[in-house]
Amino acid sequence: MALLQATDRALRLNHSATLRTEAAHRRTDSRGWVLARRERTRHLIELGGLVQKAGLVDLTDDDRATIYGALLDVAARGRSDDGSSVLALWKRRGKRAFDAEQDADDTPGGESL
Repeated sequence: MALLQATDRALRLNHSATLRTEAAHRRTDSRGWVLARRERTRHLIELGGLVQKAGLVDLTDDDRATIYGALLDVAARGRSDDGSSVLALWKRRGKRAFDAEQDADDTPGGESL
């Protein structure tokens, strides 16, 4: 019985080591398509963070259809006849918000990520 338990434990340890090795290989894979996929994933995560940071998740109670509809409306406004002025306004607001957040993080007692 003890021998069976030892074999079972060794098998589990071997399986765990195999999973760790495979995970390390995935993290260090440098093939072009893997790097492009990793970069795209990071970009999409950052964009999702902006949706969260803008307060849309809380505002819509995490309703994906509402968030998507709001983003479609924003895109339509950006493509309208006065789209360039709308885009400039959004850019100024965004830069001010980023700067205000950076200033808050730089002050003593401010939280930094």
